[in-house]
Amino acid sequence: MTTRKATCFILLAAGLIFGLFTGCTPKEEKASAPAPQTDSTPAAPSAAPTQTPDPAAVLPAVPTNLIAEVDGKKLTQGQLDAEVQKRLTQLKDQIPADRLQQVKERVRKQMIDDFVIRMLLTDELNRRKITVTEQEVGEAVERLKNSLPQNMTLEELMRKNQVNREQMNEQIRFGLQINKLVLATAEGKAKPTEKEISAFYQKNKAKLKVPESIRVRHILVGKKPEDDDKARAEKRDKAENIRKQILGGADFAEVARNQSDCPSKQAGGDLGTFVRGQMVKPFEDAAFSQKKDEIGPVVETDFGYHIIQVLEKNSSRTLKLDDETKGRISAVLTQQKQQKAFDTLLQNLRAKARVVYYEK
Repeated sequence: MTTRKATCFILLAAGLIFGLFTGCTPKEEKASAPAPQTDSTPAAPSAAPTQTPDPAAVLPAVPTNLIAEVDGKKLTQGQLDAEVQKRLTQLKDQIPADRLQQVKERVRKQMIDDFVIRMLLTDELNRRKITVTEQEVGEAVERLKNSLPQNMTLEELMRKNQVNREQMNEQIRFGLQINKLVLATAEGKAKPTEKEISAFYQKNKAKLKVPESIRVRHILVGKKPEDDDKARAEKRDKAENIRKQILGGADFAEVARNQSDCPSKQAGGDLGTFVRGQMVKPFEDAAFSQKKDEIGPVVETDFGYHIIQVLEKNSSRTLKLDDETKGRISAVLTQQKQQKAFDTLLQNLRAKARVVYYEK
C-alpha cells in the first residue's frame, strides 16, 4: 500500500502543470489553466439559482472567440488553442498518432474546466487574504526535488513543462494557498479516528500485503548486441569459470569487485532487495527459484551472463495493524477527507459564482 502527500491532489485539482508530482495525474489529461481576460467593469452579483434562469439561455449574441467566463473573467479561443498546443507538445512522445485527436479533445475539455476552477479559487483566496511566504515556497520546491525520479532534475522538469523558475514558483505558491484554504475548513482539518482506521484495515486487509521479495547479489559478464557467436561463447565460458571459482571457495564479493561488468560490483555485486516485476524475466525467474545462499547456474539475459546468489528470501505477508500501518492508513484517510473538503469547497464556489460556458 502506498500513500501520497495531501498537497498532491489539491495542486492537480487546481489545474497545475506539474503532472510529475509523484505520478498523481494521468499523463494525457492535466493541463495548465490559461490566464483570463477580465472586464473593466465589476461582475454582477450572482442570484440564487431558483430565481435566475440558465445564464446561457438569456445571453445576447456572444462573440465567437469566447469559450468560458467566470464572474467577468474570460477565456478566449486564442488562449485556449495556444495552451492546448503547448500541452500537446509536452505529450507528443506519449501519444500514438491514431489517438491524437481523442487526446486533444480530452485536454481541451480539461483545460476549460481547469480555467474555471482556477478563477473560482483565485477569487476565494483573494477574498480570504490567504498568503504564502517565500520560505514556504522554497521548502515546497525542495520537497519537489526530493520526489523526482533519480534520473530527472528540477531543470529537466521545468523544461519538459515549458516553464521557467519564476512560473514554477508561482504555480507552487498557488497550490500551497489552496492547501491552506482547504485546511481552514472543518472537514479539511478532521483527523481519522481509531474506528475509521480499524474499519479501513478490515475492509482492505486482502490488499494490505507485502509481496514476496529476495535480496540478491550477482556477477555479470556483459555482452554487446554486435557480439557474434564466438564472442558470446567466450563470455559464457568466462562466466562458467567465475562460477567455478565461487564454488571452489573464492569470496563472492571480492570476485564481483574484480570481475563483474555491473556497477553493483562496487557493493560486491549486491543488488539489494526487490520483488517480482522489477528485474528482467530470465534473471527474476532464476533468482526466485534458487535456494538461499545457493550459487545458481549461469543465467543469460540481454545484459550478458549472470552468476546469482540469493542472500535473503522473504515470504509474502499481510501487514499487521501496528503503529506504522496505522500511520499509513491515517495518511490515506486524511487525504480522502481533504479531497472531499476540496470538492465541497469547489461545489459551493460554483454555486455562488456566475459561470458561463459559451460552447454547446
